[in-house]
Amino acid sequence: MVNKECRKDIRVKKHMKIRNRFSGTAERPRLSVFRSNKNMYAQIIDDTEGKTLVSASTVEKDVKAELEQTDNVAAAAYLGTVIAKRALDKGIKTVVFDRGGFIYQGKIQALAEAAREAGLEF
Repeated sequence: MVNKECRKDIRVKKHMKIRNRFSGTAERPRLSVFRSNKNMYAQIIDDTEGKTLVSASTVEKDVKAELEQTDNVAAAAYLGTVIAKRALDKGIKTVVFDRGGFIYQGKIQALAEAAREAGLEF
């Protein structure tokens, strides 16, 4: 009998491989993205101090009010602009992108491109 590894475990392994390659610093923090079936979450983290500098998600009331749905590509793009604006307000211009083990297409790609267009560099 063949036992298949569940998709979540595969994603977590990929994420750990990615995290071993880079980490966020004070000069260049890490933009971490997580997506569930219903929502998306993005946060900018300084790994040297272990602190979250900026965060945004589709669960927040002001973000959710602007969206029809919280689980599509349009919501991901809007979340990318929100996180970029909040980061620029805090003086963060360059980040390292951590896709969280997710494939760089669809929602993850839309969030990254929207953040780049809003002024973040990575």
